[in-house]
Amino acid sequence: MTYYRKIKHLLTIQNNSTGNRLSEISEKWDQRYHSAPDNFPEESRVLQDFAHLLPEQGDALDLACGLGGNALFLASTKLSVQAWDISNVAINKLNAHALSKKLGIQTRVRDVITLPPQAKTFDVIIVSYFLHRPLAKFLCDALRPGGVLFYQTYTRSKISNEGPSNPDFLLSENELLDLFSDLHILAYREEGKTGNIKKGLRNEALFVGKKS
Repeated sequence: MTYYRKIKHLLTIQNNSTGNRLSEISEKWDQRYHSAPDNFPEESRVLQDFAHLLPEQGDALDLACGLGGNALFLASTKLSVQAWDISNVAINKLNAHALSKKLGIQTRVRDVITLPPQAKTFDVIIVSYFLHRPLAKFLCDALRPGGVLFYQTYTRSKISNEGPSNPDFLLSENELLDLFSDLHILAYREEGKTGNIKKGLRNEALFVGKKS
């Protein structure tokens, strides 16, 4: 086998491996959303508490949207909303629900890890309960000047078994501040196990940051 044929062969193996991985992930989430009841979630707390920081108009993205609780909320404003997720089942359910509510959302079945948003394409990005650390730079780049990122997900410092157990999908202390250090901090909460653990924001951290 010549050198170039070897390279072509290795690339084919790599592409097939990536395709298989994406197919497995997609199937896993399709099964989960197919068996789940159609109880569409409310917007994440980071949006509930800081919706006043949204711009009056512009383009918004609910990334790894699932059933699109954040997208549905954003679509009730004057923002133009897109919602992306790897699960075709989740996107189809979101489409049907948005149509019944007469809310305009542009949906897309998309693996956001291999196809992150392009630079300077959004004024608002919301991510909830999804963590892929290498994506942080792409999210910052995808914001237009003055754009705002809303982020919320689980932490390693937890008072219950809520959320994933794999530390790869859990934030370490103050990690959101490090991941999005290029953004100006507008809001941040991470209360861990401090004080009265029956009150406050536990098991999670939330962040709102603005691009200069």
